Amino acid sequence: MARQVGFGLRLWVQNIQVFMSSALATDNARFAITCALGASLVFSINDIAVRSFSSTLPLHEVVFVRSIVGLAFIMLVLSPRGMWLGMFRTKNLRLQLVRGMFVVTSNFAFFAGLAVLPMADASAIFFVAPLVITGFSAIFLREAVGIRRWSALLVGLFGVMLIIRPGTTSFQWAVLLPLSAAVAYAGLHTLTRKIGQRDTALTMSAYIQLVFIITCIGMGLVFGSGWMDGSGGRVGAFIFRAWQMPTLGEFGIMAIAGACSAFGGYLITQAYRSASAGIVAPFEYSALVLATVWGFAFWAEVPGWLSIAGIVLIICSGVFIALREARQDLPASARRAAGRR
Repeated sequence: MARQVGFGLRLWVQNIQVFMSSALATDNARFAITCALGASLVFSINDIAVRSFSSTLPLHEVVFVRSIVGLAFIMLVLSPRGMWLGMFRTKNLRLQLVRGMFVVTSNFAFFAGLAVLPMADASAIFFVAPLVITGFSAIFLREAVGIRRWSALLVGLFGVMLIIRPGTTSFQWAVLLPLSAAVAYAGLHTLTRKIGQRDTALTMSAYIQLVFIITCIGMGLVFGSGWMDGSGGRVGAFIFRAWQMPTLGEFGIMAIAGACSAFGGYLITQAYRSASAGIVAPFEYSALVLATVWGFAFWAEVPGWLSIAGIVLIICSGVFIALREARQDLPASARRAAGRR
């Protein structure tokens, strides 16, 4: 049965690939934009799915099941037939594992923040990551970054300050979680620029899921009994809650999250392979609009005016940096967001 399902899914994706390849031949930009919008949609569905467990299941259990499904999706649907072991061949094993830990840190910090923060605010703070990537590229990769992009980075950081409002009664320490996620994500892509020309996007995606699985097993062995449950408020409960057997419906939601995580990485990789970052990156910010819509639809969250202003500043600065990088033909990493969330 599993083999038949895998074959059916593979055939379905192959048909989509044929369709998209014909579209690519006629209009690269339109194809890339469609992939970027599709990736933003499925990533946002993944966020909704994981957040829905913030008061019921431990985060590491949710991510474990999601990663098993994600790895299975990569092996059964995205990888060439008979090339499963080939996906894990790499000359950069140490860097792949370190890169995977950056993704694990980014994911856990972001989803832990979603336990207490409005979805739009958490997503907006996370989207400061492209700005941090610009700073890391200048510091660690010695890429030339001019005054305009440094200025845009500062504008984006000011937008973050409008959302988190440090020093006021509205400030929550939990806002540091999506901010930490953004920094870890920036570290991920700094490494991606170093190894992205040596390993395929499929290999990098597979290692990300593998590191997720290993990390979650370790966390389950240490915290799975729930001995730390109750510490750290709602965030701590989401991380340290005891493992329990999910219902069939909960398994289904986690499976959807896993498929969305893997397919979103595939779509965004296709987008950046098909067009420049200047074309693709602005459409990634549609995820902020979706986060606002989902937050209102599922949790009745309405961002305040300062949060809206901060979101606008982050979007404008991120789009400006993407356009500047595209104009100067800087390495934008064709596999830019293969392991986003």
